[in-house]
Amino acid sequence: MTTKLETLPARDKKSSGARKPTNHRKPRESRGTLAFSRAQRTKGLIKHAILILAGALMIYPLLWMVVSSLRPNELIFRDPGLWLNSLEMSNYTSGWSALTHPFGHYMINSAIVVIGSILGNLISCSMAAYAFARLQFTAKKLFFGIMLLTIMLPFHVVIVPQYILFSQIGWVNTFWPLIVPKLLATDAFFVFLMVQFIRGIPKELDEAARIDGAGHPRIFLRVILPLMVPALATTTIFTFIWTWNDFFGALIYLTDPDMFTVPVALRAFVDSQSATSWGSLFAMSIVSLLPVFLVFLFGQRFLIKGIATTGIK
Repeated sequence: MTTKLETLPARDKKSSGARKPTNHRKPRESRGTLAFSRAQRTKGLIKHAILILAGALMIYPLLWMVVSSLRPNELIFRDPGLWLNSLEMSNYTSGWSALTHPFGHYMINSAIVVIGSILGNLISCSMAAYAFARLQFTAKKLFFGIMLLTIMLPFHVVIVPQYILFSQIGWVNTFWPLIVPKLLATDAFFVFLMVQFIRGIPKELDEAARIDGAGHPRIFLRVILPLMVPALATTTIFTFIWTWNDFFGALIYLTDPDMFTVPVALRAFVDSQSATSWGSLFAMSIVSLLPVFLVFLFGQRFLIKGIATTGIK
């Protein structure tokens, strides 16, 4: 029996060899913002130049005040520039002891009011926010709407009845009128801020704690409050800045120079009957701005995080 062997065609040597890998080069990808087109770069440069110019215009008064605190009193308003020919450090030493007490005494008074206001807002506003966000009670929406309406109510509208009330109690010329209202959740802005934050916390955490036998006080202290750190930090920073810079409230309730806070003490440098020591005033203004600057510098991260995770949800 014969078999036919089919002859296969010989492979071409060129085709039998290993194929050379083809190298398809892809176009280089842009490396972030450094590969902008010329038009985009020009637009970005113009935008940054405008922002730098606007920032310089806004910061100029502060820089001028810093420079003026280092000038002699008679040269402060003669030169609007920022160039210093000589340093007058005596403005700080004379301003520190120019009033009845050293300026540190008034900073301590402001610190007492600020600490009391911060604690009051943190305690009262967080409890009120938990009630609006988690509890169910009659006319809840109505009370929440009234609370929001108080944000639009100017402070000057209620100052007269508040002054009469505190005067009858005997609290005028004390720190109590500046601290006690904070313990009653009168700052509706912070209540609303915390309500929005608590609404973003999953309710499953409350239900899990309730299964373990926790009530509302324990849920608030052990579950909700530890998660509210960004909102609490935002409240702390805003309360510090607003209370430290509060002039009107301290001017109304504090009449004894021993009780003056920093803004009222700075007002005492301006005398309508004699020459005002502008150099000392500007020097102590710089000193009073340092705590605000430091608090904002170290708390900026919490401030941005607290605002970003609350009102825009």
